[in-house]
Amino acid sequence: MRCPQCGFDTAAGAAFCARCGARISTPKPEDRHEYALTRILPSWWHFTGPLAFAAIVLMLAVAATTAPKGDVRVGAVGVALAGLLVARVSLLRRNTSWSLTSDRVIERHGFLATRRREMELSDVRSIEVERGAMQRMLGLGDLKVASAASGDFMIKMFDIPDPERMAEILRKARLKRLA
Repeated sequence: MRCPQCGFDTAAGAAFCARCGARISTPKPEDRHEYALTRILPSWWHFTGPLAFAAIVLMLAVAATTAPKGDVRVGAVGVALAGLLVARVSLLRRNTSWSLTSDRVIERHGFLATRRREMELSDVRSIEVERGAMQRMLGLGDLKVASAASGDFMIKMFDIPDPERMAEILRKARLKRLA
């Protein structure tokens, strides 16, 4: 290796020049690997409306089939429709998630058309937990993470289990990231 300061040939792997003392190579920056802390899905309770509608459709289909002059085809269509409604809810739940890593909060929505939003932990301005009466009974809540980069940029995690614990995990990850 040659010294960039004086041009002297130095030993391979030397950090400093033997003649002038100039630094030969810059030290490698410390590698920081991002790792996942948790993945959060909305609770099934968030989808009670569509699931209740599917249950009503299923009951009407069974009633249409078992009626004295009931039509089996109408019942089969009703059962298929209820199954499709439940499958849709399952896909919606599975394709809505929030991930917390050592560096970022990531929000993902969508199945065919998708949306992904990220917020660096160093940009987190505030963490807010909201819990309604029904959410408190079910152990759920909403977690809002506001960004310091923009006043209107916020990631809202709705109907997640144990939002207080998630807020604490996020707070600790943020403090560790800033340290």
